[in-house]
Amino acid sequence: MFRDNLTEIKSRYEELTGFLSQPDAMADQQRWKAALKEQADLAELVEKIDLYFKTESELSDLREIMQGPDRELAGLAAEEEEGLRTSLDSLEEQLRLMLIPKDPNDGKDIIMEIRAGTGGEEAALFAMSLLKMYTHYAEGRRWKVEIADINETDIGGCKEATLIISGKDVYSRLKFESGVHRVQRIPETESGGRIHTSAATVAVMPEAEDIELEIDPNDVEIDTYRASGAGGQHINKTDSAVRMTHKPTGMVVTCQDERSQIKNREKAMRILKTRLYDMMQTEAEAKRAQERKGLVGSGDRSGRIRTYNFPQGRVSDHRINMTLYKLDQFMEGDMDEMIEALQLADQQSRMN
Repeated sequence: MFRDNLTEIKSRYEELTGFLSQPDAMADQQRWKAALKEQADLAELVEKIDLYFKTESELSDLREIMQGPDRELAGLAAEEEEGLRTSLDSLEEQLRLMLIPKDPNDGKDIIMEIRAGTGGEEAALFAMSLLKMYTHYAEGRRWKVEIADINETDIGGCKEATLIISGKDVYSRLKFESGVHRVQRIPETESGGRIHTSAATVAVMPEAEDIELEIDPNDVEIDTYRASGAGGQHINKTDSAVRMTHKPTGMVVTCQDERSQIKNREKAMRILKTRLYDMMQTEAEAKRAQERKGLVGSGDRSGRIRTYNFPQGRVSDHRINMTLYKLDQFMEGDMDEMIEALQLADQQSRMN
């Protein structure tokens, strides 16, 4: 069955390649684009399949030699056979992971919301640290980060912020960041050197596309107001900030990042659509929650997922029992080791 699947995928790739090489392939633009995307999506998988078949063939040849009359040659083949068998087993495991159906949202941009939780001003400072951490990570991957809305405190903290992060496979890498992030550190204002514990919550939502969700304009109430920064300092002197209220749900979105009211309206609508889409998805997933209850991937934002312990210089993810002793680098955006471990754990849980 496994090998049949590989053969079928390879045949489909060759079929697509044949179609795309035809002179009149671009006559139907929609079909051509769909074929081009499907071919690109399969390219890495087919490369691995070719290597698997090649290794399988080489292993078969070696085993024939091992059964032959030349004992010296058979001995040399036996030495090579073990290494090839290990390679083939490894390739099979990699292919099984690659064959797991992808989350349809993996390639999407995201709306990220960061909110200070318990811990007062220290929680707000930690929320700002998280905002900077994700910004550094995004910049390292050459993603685009837009801060649509932020509510800063007078001493540089952040009560809440909404970010739009755009780029290649953003959701696939950041979707496991949803949840409660706990910090343990000594606040600068703490004279006794005591460690305080505070928290912030992160919500990561795949950005909704227009084709996925339409909002009746009559269901939306829009107010404008003057944008302001920390300490009441005005960002500009016009009513460019936008507050958008979805009347059926009571959901409120604010956006004051842009000087243009029109641009703030556009961003606010993107965020509103994404929140509504996320709410619909969450409700749908709740009905089948037991199907994917497990290690990672539930997207549940109610539980503590990670602890950042500054006195010990460690960051621990509680879902996969992983601890890294490089907290400073992690806060600067060096997050790939943790993110890739979470992705692998999710893939393995879906294989079982």
